[in-house]
Order: sequence, then structure tokens, then C-alpha cells
Amino acid sequence: MLVDIILILAGFTLLVWGADQFVNGAAGIARNLGVSPLLIGLTIVGFGTSAPEILVSAMASLQGNPGLSIGNALGSNITNIALILGATALIAPLSVKSDTLHREYPLLLLVTFAASGLMLDNNLSVTDGIILLALLVAVMLWIVRLGLKRDHKDPLIEEIEHELPSAMTTGKAILLFTIGLLVLLASSRMLVIGAVNIATAFGISDVIIGLTIVAIGTSLPELAASIASAMKNEHDLAIGNVIGSNIYNLLAVLCIPALFSPGDFSIEVVLRDIPIMIGLTLALFFMGYSFRSAIGHITRLEGLVLLLAFISYQTWLFGQASGLLHS
Repeated sequence: MLVDIILILAGFTLLVWGADQFVNGAAGIARNLGVSPLLIGLTIVGFGTSAPEILVSAMASLQGNPGLSIGNALGSNITNIALILGATALIAPLSVKSDTLHREYPLLLLVTFAASGLMLDNNLSVTDGIILLALLVAVMLWIVRLGLKRDHKDPLIEEIEHELPSAMTTGKAILLFTIGLLVLLASSRMLVIGAVNIATAFGISDVIIGLTIVAIGTSLPELAASIASAMKNEHDLAIGNVIGSNIYNLLAVLCIPALFSPGDFSIEVVLRDIPIMIGLTLALFFMGYSFRSAIGHITRLEGLVLLLAFISYQTWLFGQASGLLHS
């Protein structure tokens, strides 16, 4: 048991560090190739912050634990909105001015309802995986098109430029990218091994482990990025990190168990976790999307509500897991 705990803690630590190196290296390569900062932020950085979820999902599915992958995808989205944005807004109330993000809010809603609809039959099939993968490609193309057309006055562009790593040689960028990817691969495997062993020892479903420990751990890069951005008054970037990550989680992460370990999953996911994820996504939409002006707001009070929702949800999951342990 001690070895498994060490594997999980070391896995989380290395995941965060590896994701940071991976993103810096990828951003450095893209910048040297002449890619615009907005496109780097919308694609490479957004995809990179979801790299821990993607690799953990892949490792879990290949090891025959698709429930952990599904729990990680849905749990990370719940964690991103309720814990990360809740904690961030509590520290610094958020104002959203970016036209880019106003276009991505409806996209997140569309992706959330589409992915949830595919799961309502309590099954993820290869066909579902192909649909999710096709949607991922379509979304990436749309984001690239959006990035190419954006007004240079968009505040998100300035915030992304400020946060991108300083200029580096292509050789250094490739080295960072390679090291980050290798560390992500190794740490995700460590995390999955430790999490599955603990779940097995206590008789807890891998879905619950994915929704709790793994989801929180793989969301650490987003937590660090969003709080740091908010403290620097880069509110659009703080929210953009979460929106981008949630879109990638539902498409890039959820398609993995569908393609590599298709089949039925726990009915609790449909009855409990999908409604919670949809409810929080709608809450984010109505909190942050302004219908009357170009600026949306997430206040400290709303941040507190989100944070309390996350605590209540985790308490609910822990109660159900405890019931399983005592049954």
C-alpha cells in the first residue's frame, strides 16, 4: 500500500512537471515555425494542459481499466469548473472580455451535450469513439480558423503572449518537448498502477478513483495555470485554460476508452456524474457569458458556490465509496 501511495504522489508531481516541459517545448517549436501566439495558446497550450488526462486515460484503457479513463474525463471537467474556477474566482473575481472565449462558451456546451448524448445508453462503442475523434478534428480546425481571423485587439492575445516561454532555440525546444513527453508517459503509468492497486485493495470501483484522486491530480496543471493567470490579472487566460481543457477532455480523452476498451460502464456515471458535469457547465455558461455586454463576470460569491458544489460532490462520492467498503 505504501508503494502505491508513493507511486501516486510521484506520478502527480512528475505529471505536472512533465506537462509544463511538454507545453514549453511544443510552444517553442511552434513559435520558431512562425505560428501566431493566439493559435499556440488555443491549440498547443490547451491540448498540452490536457496531456496528463489523455495519457492517463490511454494507460488505463490499455491496462483494461476503461472505468478509470471515463471517470478521469468526466471528473476532470467537474474539477476544472467547480474546484479550479471556484478557487480562482474566490481569490480574484474574474472578468471575461475576450471575443474568442465568447465563441468558445457555446462550443463547450455543444461538445458537452454531444458527448453526454453518446453515453446515455450506458455504453461507449468504437462508433462513439470515431464520432468523438471526428468532432475533435472538426473542433481543432474550427479553432485554427478562429485563431487566424481574430482581431489583434482581443485581450486574450496579449495575455497568451505574456505567458508564452521566452524565445529559445529549436534544439532546446525539441529537447524540452521530448523530455516532457517521456516524463508524461512514465508518470501516467505510475499513477495508473498506484490508483488501480489502491482501488482493488479497498474494493472501490475504478470509476470512483478516476472521478476523485486521478481527476484532481491530473487537473493540477490547470489549477496552477488558472490561479497564476488570475493573480496576474489575466482573467481571459484563466477561464480559457478551463474551457479548452474541458473540450479536449470530452473529445480527446473520452474517445480513448471507446476506441481501445469499448463496452458498458457503470450506470452511476449516467445517473450521477453526467448530470453534475452538465449542470456545472451550464452554471459556468450563465456565470461567465454576458448576454447584455461584451464583459462577463464570475464573482467571489459564485466562486464560493462552485467550490461548495465541488466539496459536496466529492463528499457524496466518498460516502458511496465508504458504503461499498462496509458492505
